[in-house]
Amino acid sequence: MTDVFLGVIAAAVLVMAVIQVAAVVFATRAARRLDRLADRLEQDVRPIVVSLRALTADAARATAVAAAQVERADQLFTDLTQRVEQTLNAVQDTLIAPAKEGVAWLSGLKAVLAAFRDARGGTRSRRAGVEDDEALFIG
Repeated sequence: MTDVFLGVIAAAVLVMAVIQVAAVVFATRAARRLDRLADRLEQDVRPIVVSLRALTADAARATAVAAAQVERADQLFTDLTQRVEQTLNAVQDTLIAPAKEGVAWLSGLKAVLAAFRDARGGTRSRRAGVEDDEALFIG
């Protein structure tokens, strides 16, 4: 009976050895296959990486150009604002100040004419004003 057990043990060890050899062969094939897949993936990804590098370089250049353009536009608007302000100040100094002076002269002339008119016909208008006020008085 010990011989039977020894035979069963030997058969089991033989089956286990075959299974282990098969597992090692399968693992080796899988490793080779994964290595080939990794090589193929690397070859397929390499052009994409190159394209991404070129794309980021182009984006960096475009960003630099856009920043320069924005700076130029900012300078342009700053200059334009200063020139408009200078123009408005010149218009104010050239037109508005003399216009105010002219209005002051006209107001003075109007006051002088009103004074002459009041001096010439002042007695008549004062008497008429007093009579008008008396008619309105209730008492």
